[in-house]
Amino acid sequence: MAKIKLTKTELKAQTDALKRFQRFLPMLQLKKQQLQSEIAGITAKADEVSARERMVREGLARWVGLFATDESLVEGLVKVKGINTGTANIAGVAIPTFDSIETEVKEVDPWATPAWVDDAVETTTKVLSLQCERAIYEEQRRLVTVELQQTSQRVNLFEKVKIPQCKEAIRVIKIALGDEQTAAVTRGKIAKSRTPETKEEDAA
Repeated sequence: MAKIKLTKTELKAQTDALKRFQRFLPMLQLKKQQLQSEIAGITAKADEVSARERMVREGLARWVGLFATDESLVEGLVKVKGINTGTANIAGVAIPTFDSIETEVKEVDPWATPAWVDDAVETTTKVLSLQCERAIYEEQRRLVTVELQQTSQRVNLFEKVKIPQCKEAIRVIKIALGDEQTAAVTRGKIAKSRTPETKEEDAA
């Protein structure tokens, strides 16, 4: 702890700082709990999207054998052109939200390609959409996790450093001021106890 001045002014400054830290700490602790809860919620949503993707992929499995008959038909069949997102705010953190994707479907001759290609396009688009949605949830989790780490650091700083330092400074200053007051009282009593005769002898 840095050297402190043993004065009433410093005592007031340390007392005010302690009150400020003690007022902000519960707010930071609440924010930390909110962020932890949000991360758990985001993780649950990401897992749910992953489960949906697995189900769609299982449906896609029946097309795999058909794809093998002519790989040129499905190579680059559907591409993601862009991801439409929005924004939201979680405990002061700006995060992206998933809306939809824009895709580009490879042009094929409807008369020269089998009918299952349309179904393959639809299923592949679903898979790509779910993958992009999950990626957005992962970005949400990353951003909220960064904020959680910073908030946790501030909570630890207040709990383990700032508040204990203020309390110790206040204790030391009060002891010093108390000692100073006691010394002043003692000096006063000694001065009063001296008789006029004693003062004359001292003067001689």
